[in-house]
Amino acid sequence: MPDATAALALPFEADDILARLMRWAACESPTFDASAVNRMMDLASRDLALLGARIDRIPGRMGLGDCVRARFPHPAGDGAPGILVMAHLDTVHPIGTLEKLPIRREGNRCYGPGILDMKGGTVLAVEAMRQIIAAKIATPLPITILLTSDEEIGSPSTRDLIEAEAARHKFVLVPEPARADGGVVTGRYAIARFNLKTTGRPSHAGARLAEGRSSIKEMCRQILAIEDMTTEDCTFSVGVLHGGQWVNCVTTTTEAEALSMAKRQEDLDAGVEKMLALRSSTNDVQLEVTRGVTRPVWEPDAKVMALYRHAREIAQAIGFDINHQSSGGGSDGNFTGALGITTLDGLGVQGAMAHTLEEHVLIDSLVPRAKLMAGLLTTLA
Repeated sequence: MPDATAALALPFEADDILARLMRWAACESPTFDASAVNRMMDLASRDLALLGARIDRIPGRMGLGDCVRARFPHPAGDGAPGILVMAHLDTVHPIGTLEKLPIRREGNRCYGPGILDMKGGTVLAVEAMRQIIAAKIATPLPITILLTSDEEIGSPSTRDLIEAEAARHKFVLVPEPARADGGVVTGRYAIARFNLKTTGRPSHAGARLAEGRSSIKEMCRQILAIEDMTTEDCTFSVGVLHGGQWVNCVTTTTEAEALSMAKRQEDLDAGVEKMLALRSSTNDVQLEVTRGVTRPVWEPDAKVMALYRHAREIAQAIGFDINHQSSGGGSDGNFTGALGITTLDGLGVQGAMAHTLEEHVLIDSLVPRAKLMAGLLTTLA
C-alpha cells in the first residue's frame, strides 16, 4: 500500500469542518419528506461540484428523495474499480426539530438533527477530498461518493442502486457514526421489518360497545406476544402503532410496524417464519402480517479484516487506536458486505444519542477521523 504520510500531514481544521457540518445539519431532511431530502441533496451536490466532482442526479422513486453520485476525475477513468464512499443524507428527525434541537456548540459537543447519523461522517469524506485535491495528492484508485435518500427506513427504494454501484468498486467505505469507543464496524446483524394490520368490527363505544370487536385490543395482544418471542439469538420489537380516530368508536383497523434482528442469517430466517405464522387470538378480528425490508447479515471475511488492519495502522500513525466489531443497527454496509465487496463501516465521527433530541458529535474527533478517511482514500490500491 502507498504511504499515508502525505495525507496525515494535511492541514485539517476542526472549525472548518464544523462550519460545513453545521450548515448541513441546518438543512432538515427527514426521509419521508422528499422535497426536504432533495434540498439537502442540492446543498451537498453544490459542495461536491465545487471540488471538481462530476455530479449525477438519480431521480427518487416510491415517493422518496433523489440520490446523488459524485465521481472525481482520475486517470483510470470511470470504468476502473475504485473506492465507493457510501452515505445517506436522510434523517429520522421531522421538519421543525431544529426548534427542539437547535444547532449549537457546547464545549466539545455540537448538537443538531442528523449531525451524528450521518451528516457528520459524510462531511468528513467531503473535507478529506477537499484537502486531498488542494494538496494535489493523486489517489491510487478512482473515488466516488454515493449519497442516498432512504437508509433510515431500510433503503427500500435504493438497494438496487447501492448494490449496482458497489459492484463496480473494489472497496466500500461507510462513514456511519463510530462506535462508542471510536471503533469501526466490520460486520452487521441481519434485520427484517414487518407490517401488521388488525381488522375488527366497529360499533358505538358508548351505546353499543359489546357489538364491536376492537382491532386495537387484538393488536395489543399481538405486540405482547411478538416482544415475548425475543431470545439471545433473535430480538423482536414493535416501534410504530396507529389505530383509531374517535374515542367513542370501537376501532376497526390498527396498523403496526415490527423489527427483528439476529447475528446469524439462519436465526433471522427462523424469526421471519415465526412472524409470518402469527394468527389472531379471536375469529372476530383478522390479522395480516407482511414482510417488509430485509437487511442481510454481513460477516467479515479475510479481505475485510485486512482492510480493518490497514485502517488501524493509519489511525495509530495519527495517534489513536480503533477496535472493530460486528454491530446491531443496520446500514447500507449490510448490502455491500453481504455481496462480498470489501467494506469497512463506522468510519464517521464520534458522538452519542443519535435519533434523539440530544444527538451530538464530539468536536475533537473531527480532525482525527477526517485524517483517517484521507489516509484510506490515498493509500487503498
